[in-house]
Amino acid sequence: MSKQQITDEDALAFHLEPTPGKFEITATVPMTTQRDLSLAYSPGVAVPCTAIAENPELAYDYTNKGNLVAVISNGTAVLGLGNLGALGSKPVMEGKAVLFKRFADVNSIDIELDTEDPDKFCEAVRLMGPTFGGINLEDIKAPECFIIEQRLKEEMDIPVFHDDQHGTAVICAAGLINALHLSGKKIEDVKIVLNGAGAAGIACIELLKSMGARHSNCIVCDTKGVIYQGRTEGMNQWKSGHAITTELRTLEEAMKGADVFLGVSVKGAVTQDMVMSMADNPVIFAMANPDPEITPEEAHEVRADAIVATGRSDYPNQVNNVLGFPYLFRGALDIHARAINDEMKIACAHALANLAREDVPDEVALAYGKNLTFGRDYIIPTPFDPRLIHRIPPAVAKAGMKTGVARRPIIDMDAYELSLMSRMDPTASILRGINARARSAQARMIFAEGDDPRVLRAAVMYQRNGLGKALVVGRSNDVKAKLEEAGMGDAFRELDVVNAANTQHLDTYKNYLYERLQRKGYDSADVHRLATRDRHVFSALMLAHGHGDGLVTGATRKSAHVLELVNHVFDADAAHGAVGVTALLHKGRIVLMADTLVHEWPDENDLATIAERGADVARHLGLEPRVAFVSFSTFGYPVSERAEKMHIAPRVLKARGVDFEYEGEMTVDVALNAKSAEQYPFSRLSGPANILVVPARHSASISVKLMQELAGATVIGPILSGIDKSIQICSTNSTANDILNMAVLASCKVG
Repeated sequence: MSKQQITDEDALAFHLEPTPGKFEITATVPMTTQRDLSLAYSPGVAVPCTAIAENPELAYDYTNKGNLVAVISNGTAVLGLGNLGALGSKPVMEGKAVLFKRFADVNSIDIELDTEDPDKFCEAVRLMGPTFGGINLEDIKAPECFIIEQRLKEEMDIPVFHDDQHGTAVICAAGLINALHLSGKKIEDVKIVLNGAGAAGIACIELLKSMGARHSNCIVCDTKGVIYQGRTEGMNQWKSGHAITTELRTLEEAMKGADVFLGVSVKGAVTQDMVMSMADNPVIFAMANPDPEITPEEAHEVRADAIVATGRSDYPNQVNNVLGFPYLFRGALDIHARAINDEMKIACAHALANLAREDVPDEVALAYGKNLTFGRDYIIPTPFDPRLIHRIPPAVAKAGMKTGVARRPIIDMDAYELSLMSRMDPTASILRGINARARSAQARMIFAEGDDPRVLRAAVMYQRNGLGKALVVGRSNDVKAKLEEAGMGDAFRELDVVNAANTQHLDTYKNYLYERLQRKGYDSADVHRLATRDRHVFSALMLAHGHGDGLVTGATRKSAHVLELVNHVFDADAAHGAVGVTALLHKGRIVLMADTLVHEWPDENDLATIAERGADVARHLGLEPRVAFVSFSTFGYPVSERAEKMHIAPRVLKARGVDFEYEGEMTVDVALNAKSAEQYPFSRLSGPANILVVPARHSASISVKLMQELAGATVIGPILSGIDKSIQICSTNSTANDILNMAVLASCKVG
């Protein structure tokens, strides 16, 4: 599997387009009429203001305080970049804010404070307390981070959490619970060596001690060696709290006979000799970023019995903070907590550990391209496990309620878990799964239109994202010039540029095409022109002969015309069962619309085929298919000749004995709205439809474009389904990112 490459240009473009930054604020109430404005502001707003002034707790009911977290930094310790200052840290804080939203539906705003004075910093944050339900401190250097967090926790009545310390500690603790379980050891008995006495290291060892690790069994090291009783050099009060009486002075000496190594230090700090000197079944958490203290390969080379975790996503057992902070805050906010205490952090760690021991859902295995089962290479859940949102916050909330920090305890925990399940956007995990599968497939992707800058940008992104090899059809000089114009001249040497002049297979292609077209009015001269001058035909010929694994085209020509050209090489027409399925992503829902590409006016048999192809695409996307044949009538009323075929199509499916849910004919609201569907209790659908089969291509086109323009839906497709090879046809208004998405679908053979 090729490694993902992100260039400086990619990173800058991502932050620049479509608008600068990574999030925006949208209203959750109507703001159209004068009445709306009067309720949202003056005079209507006076009523909740007065109510909150009389009872401050009502702020959680009438404002967004209860789901709003501030991500606050002064930029003194930004990632691995050091002191970049407040403004330099803003992209990181914006990133943290969108992670809160993506993983736990927590609204978050970044605030950068331009001071290195802890007193001024604390005063500024404390004064903002009424605005927020919680404070996430980020990227503040030690030892100021300890001072700031401790003071704010004492002075504020909302959770204050420094993620660099406690986030790492919680995930580390979760992994250690399972690592010790697998090695048959108990936390109170093991010898633990920590290398790195900064914010994260101190938090890790403190949390483990609160979970039962013995002070005398924990050896903390920094750049000057072991922190022992009586040491004066490079000490502070936080290090002193973990000093022990020992003759050991170096990390190498401390590692002898150690059961657990925790590293939050630097690359290469641990040698293979140190690992060899550890106890049986050693646990090694080498969490230095971006490169661990010792790589898993190096550790396993000398100790096959080692359980190894790192901070990297390309190794098993990633200690990733995103497993912790979103869910800690979700649970804390939902009980209107005054603080996030040790008991809540420990509850989070145990919940994560327990989740890793359970069977892994199919969609997670699909996303990661492998079966994950509890064991030495899987002791921590993956960040994209969909169960995290409804398993971790309840555990945190229960601990908060038990320890008395909840202002408003949750009475019905089952209902709370159900509400969490419905809270998250399922489309995000679906798209993540498709990308992971594409990365695993490593398909050679043919980009037919190498004369278009959008296509070239998509081809470069495809390759640099580690998805596979990009084959661009075009003239080398033209491709090079267009890449240089787009500021990506260095990418030219990375791409394979293919055309009729440089291929060794032109005669084979022409012979194949002549065989297909000789009885359709094409002579050898026509075939030569098609094969050598038309990029869509040439690309299709490449694919037909296995000289690529997938094809993306259509960005420069109308889809109907492109399909006509592709049909010279493949049987991608209605008669052979080809279907276009478009995915609409909107407000956390994904609905497939068919047919949006091939069938002009399908009959009932065509409609049944369209439903089957739609179900195939749905399953490729990880959805359980529920098909609705939609019309302007519902179950026979009003009666209309136009709706008759939609009424008959379900009978055709029944005769075919398909293995998915289907129903019809029905109006769109009955298909998608559970409340409307209640009027028809006899319906065979167990829930809202996720595949809409429409009467004709024109109605599909109108529906998709309406959703795109008026509702702002994300449109993926049309996805071409029902042909042997993987071909995806973009629309002419596609962005480079849209084209990349279609390449990902082609790579996964969705369709």
